[in-house]
Amino acid sequence: MMTVNEVSKLTGVSIRTLQYYDTIGLLPPTEYTEAGYRLYDDTAMERLQQILLFRELEFPLKEIKMIIDAPNFERKKALEQQIDMLMMKKEHLENLIDFARKIKTTGVNKMDFNVFDTTKMDEYARKAKEQWGQTSEYKQYEEKAINQSSDEQKIAWQNLMLIFVEFGKMTDKKPENVEVQLEVKKLQDYISEHFYKCSNEILNGLGKMYASGGEFTENIDKAAGSGTAVFVAKAIEIYCK
Repeated sequence: MMTVNEVSKLTGVSIRTLQYYDTIGLLPPTEYTEAGYRLYDDTAMERLQQILLFRELEFPLKEIKMIIDAPNFERKKALEQQIDMLMMKKEHLENLIDFARKIKTTGVNKMDFNVFDTTKMDEYARKAKEQWGQTSEYKQYEEKAINQSSDEQKIAWQNLMLIFVEFGKMTDKKPENVEVQLEVKKLQDYISEHFYKCSNEILNGLGKMYASGGEFTENIDKAAGSGTAVFVAKAIEIYCK
């Protein structure tokens, strides 16, 4: 665990900014000390890396939160998009530097403003935002979240993770076991109540995401025990059939 002061020194993000990120629900600390000081674990630091990469790409904080909190968010896929956008930004800056140097050495020969065109970058960013945040499910989640405090949202996610902890206690059973299948129904109902309507189709997609080896897998296995994410995915597949 790292204190807010340690995180600030490591990342260059001011303590006031980290406090603001907590206030708006963008980067809640993992826990608080008895004295009320913020503490951050590796998962929180990975989230901060995602936030800072999006900030480098000049995404507004509200849109960053929308993307990272999207039900279908995948860290690996988002990182690939960030790399693509950073490469575009790099190419754009290099073209601007070349353009400025040419003006310095030869003067302005013609009124050429093509080098300032960011249409390609803007279009890529727009599609990325749509992919993560414009599903009907996310809109339902956003409508529910707007009336909740950051503490209420945090509790909702914590209680969701407790369901996976219960799955972790059942990994000695077969995924088709009645008790396991009832826990899948509990998971589906909880998601529908607290986030968005979770149809069998959506639940099946979530199951595949849980076992994809990305952030979801890491978080579930960290909370409920190694192999739990894959176990849940198998149980969901059976349930949805």
